[in-house]
Amino acid sequence: MRGKILLTSFRPWLEHHTSNASDDLLCQLKARPLAFADFLFLHHLPVETAIASAKTLQAIAAYQPDLVLCCGMAEKRDRLTVESQAFYQGQQLQTRLDLQALTAPLEFTEISHDAGKFVCEGLYFQVLKHLQRQQSPTRALFLHVPLITAANRRLILRDVETMLHWLLPNVLACPTDP
Repeated sequence: MRGKILLTSFRPWLEHHTSNASDDLLCQLKARPLAFADFLFLHHLPVETAIASAKTLQAIAAYQPDLVLCCGMAEKRDRLTVESQAFYQGQQLQTRLDLQALTAPLEFTEISHDAGKFVCEGLYFQVLKHLQRQQSPTRALFLHVPLITAANRRLILRDVETMLHWLLPNVLACPTDP
């Protein structure tokens, strides 16, 4: 069975940014032959939690993906980080994905327990909350992307492609667990 993956990215938000690393990543993935799944790319989300969340939840409702991979830029981080959880108003939600197993074969990716207390965490929380409320089999993960350079581009793309290849069959194998 061929799975469906929704990937999201943000637009630039600071004056010195000419692009957003999350969108740079999606553009590079879109240009590659990723034939193992059907992909929907939701580019340039506004850097405002309510609007970004609404657009993402609309895409989830319309597309019914098996996996949602929200991506955001982490300018000060030096590698990819997958976020284990999101907080909002004292409430904590965690991804239902096995991040230890996911990151074990990855060279340039670490697990983070701090999604940043900004729009990234707000979006992640709203997506996790929506999926939980809907009792959806869809899984969600937030990926923070460092600035993409000539030195790290190959490592980032390799890890993200490996991640997507690992995630999809694992998500499809257990669509009804809590």
